[in-house]
Amino acid sequence: MIHQYKNNGYNIVMDIASGSVHVVDDVVYDAIAMLEPTMQELAAAAPVPQEIRDTVAEELAKTYPSGEVEEALSEVQELIDAEELYTKDIYQTYVTDFKKRETVVKALCLHIAHDCNLGCLYCFAEEGEYHGRRALMSYEVGRKALDFLIANSGNRRNLEVDFFGGEPLMNWDVVKQLVAYGRSQEEAHNKRFRFTLTTNGVLLNDEIMEFCNREMSNVVLSLDGRKEINDRMRPTRNGHGSSYDIIVPKFQKFAKSRAGKDYYVRGTFTHYNLDFAEDVKLFADLGFDQMSIEPVVSPPEEPYAIREEDLPQILEEYDKLAVEYIKRKKEGRGFNFFHFMMDLNQGPCVAKRLSGCGSGTEYLAVTPWGDFYPCHQFVGQEDFLMGNVDTGIVRTDIRDEFKLCNVYAKEKCRNCFARFYCSGGCAANSYNFHGSITDAYDIGCEMQKKRIECAIMIKAALAEEE
Repeated sequence: MIHQYKNNGYNIVMDIASGSVHVVDDVVYDAIAMLEPTMQELAAAAPVPQEIRDTVAEELAKTYPSGEVEEALSEVQELIDAEELYTKDIYQTYVTDFKKRETVVKALCLHIAHDCNLGCLYCFAEEGEYHGRRALMSYEVGRKALDFLIANSGNRRNLEVDFFGGEPLMNWDVVKQLVAYGRSQEEAHNKRFRFTLTTNGVLLNDEIMEFCNREMSNVVLSLDGRKEINDRMRPTRNGHGSSYDIIVPKFQKFAKSRAGKDYYVRGTFTHYNLDFAEDVKLFADLGFDQMSIEPVVSPPEEPYAIREEDLPQILEEYDKLAVEYIKRKKEGRGFNFFHFMMDLNQGPCVAKRLSGCGSGTEYLAVTPWGDFYPCHQFVGQEDFLMGNVDTGIVRTDIRDEFKLCNVYAKEKCRNCFARFYCSGGCAANSYNFHGSITDAYDIGCEMQKKRIECAIMIKAALAEEE
């Protein structure tokens, strides 16, 4: 299977199974398209049948000089021989074997606080309550969660723990205690914890920043962009004051203090700011060089929801953002945008490309009272309650259902060019819109495909500068 598209003056051909990406001229681009139906029926690396080659050459000669046509067809055959074009998908057998392997847990999302000091309108966590009650995780529950992770991580040495909420800084003392406990267990168990923190920044101070810079491998800073956009969607709980004014100076100071350690500013765009490229540009102008802005996922009846009719403007906005991204990189004032960061040389391992984030198997969320859910977006949905830090995983049927969730289990993914880049998308979004974790959130799919196309075009544009 191949995917061809034109973007910003580049003719791009993706060979889906091999992961090869080619930037080609017009005649090669057209030749590949004309040969594709025939070549998909043949064995991988097969020569183009002479009669097909002659037919394609005759058709191309109506537009291009014959010498260019013959050169183009020879170039196409070289790519086929190198197994970089029209290659066959060999991964379906692999994923069958992958399903059989023992489940190893490598990451936990600790809901250290089911409470928040902001009242974000789109919050899937209901301002921290997650369909339940406000609560703070105790040190005892958190310690048991870390013990569970150590005990269920097999031979994996590097373990990940994200302090999440609500707002985790509302339970800061327990965060520090759990980091200390995790560090105390590393040598005895031959493990290494990678701690991360997601915060809205309201409670940030110098002591917290210093601790995070010492102990947190990554920090996610929540900000939606321009002041009027941010404050509309992320008001303070009492409705007084601007959350933008409170947090931006702190985030600027924090980002500078990270001194090369990972962080990123993460925003959410809604129907109210479909021109979200302006918010990304603002992040860069504020001095942030690591950033992401994600589309809101919400019921369509919400006034801020993204709807199908918004897609043309959103896709055009990603194209505009990609051009601005290239421009700033070439000017020496570039930034990294999460969705445009793509490794075309190797990328994620095969298992991750087939099965995604590992929710419900390798990755679990833990509530303040110690319940396990497949991920933070399932918390509070009792049908997905998997167990507890005291009992371990008792609903192995849920785990096994998620273990079977991969791009071959999803009808919408099987013939999609993006399947090995997005890994089938978010299981929670699929469930919330379709009642099944093996479906797909269609609006999200269209945006993801555009982001992938933009990311590859950016690679082509920047490669010209090297």
